[in-house]
Amino acid sequence: MGALAVQEMTFGELLRSWRQRRRVSQLDLGIEAGVSARHISFLETGRARPSREMVLKLAEELGVPLRHRNRLLVCAGFAPIYPEREVRAPEMHVVRQALDKILAGHEPYPAVVVDAVWNLVAANSAAAMFMDGVPAELLKEPVNVMRLSLHPDAMGGRLLNLAEVRAHLLHQLRRQAEVSGDGRLAELHDELASYTYPGVDLNVAHVPGPGDILVPLRIAAGDRVLSMFTTIATFGTPVDVTVSELAIETFWPSDEETAAAFRGAS
Repeated sequence: MGALAVQEMTFGELLRSWRQRRRVSQLDLGIEAGVSARHISFLETGRARPSREMVLKLAEELGVPLRHRNRLLVCAGFAPIYPEREVRAPEMHVVRQALDKILAGHEPYPAVVVDAVWNLVAANSAAAMFMDGVPAELLKEPVNVMRLSLHPDAMGGRLLNLAEVRAHLLHQLRRQAEVSGDGRLAELHDELASYTYPGVDLNVAHVPGPGDILVPLRIAAGDRVLSMFTTIATFGTPVDVTVSELAIETFWPSDEETAAAFRGAS
């Protein structure tokens, strides 16, 4: 659903779309919000108008992202309450400081900060390995980490277990698009799903063995193979749209050979 379509919807239509997206009945939502299912029905059909507090209560119960909570408020006739500041804004100094410490502290291993649609916000020096040999057009702002990961002229051409990683990332993107209601993620998913890799069987499925814990990224780097897994962290209790959408992805070596390669490169 595009931004224009969302803006043209009434509060009731938006509320219904989020309730259905979360697969929650009017009765269940009413119980959680402390109102009757009849009142939820009236809100969705426009027969009743919510208070600002009710808008925020329903949004909280449905896990609506802050960006969309602002839209719900506007559609209900209230001013948005969650600010959206640029990461470089003076008020965001404490956030930038935290990000810088996390990125630097993860050296010599790669770490990146991304926004809601996986555009690169910041990175440490070790993450430069993901840019090596990548065509200039893929490095134009905004650089998209998901695109770099799967584009055949970027990491997609160096992943030795491409079929596994591709399936995982596409599933992750599709799920994020459904949960967040962000049409940009759906568009990104469709773009990445359209990439072709001549000579690569994308239907090959790896059956986990008894020693497997995580599916690693197995990346060809010259005559070596780097094996890594990732973790993703977010800020707790954000009240700024930008901060709520930031995620820190850290890459960890899956074996001692990979760890030694990164230590030697630092």
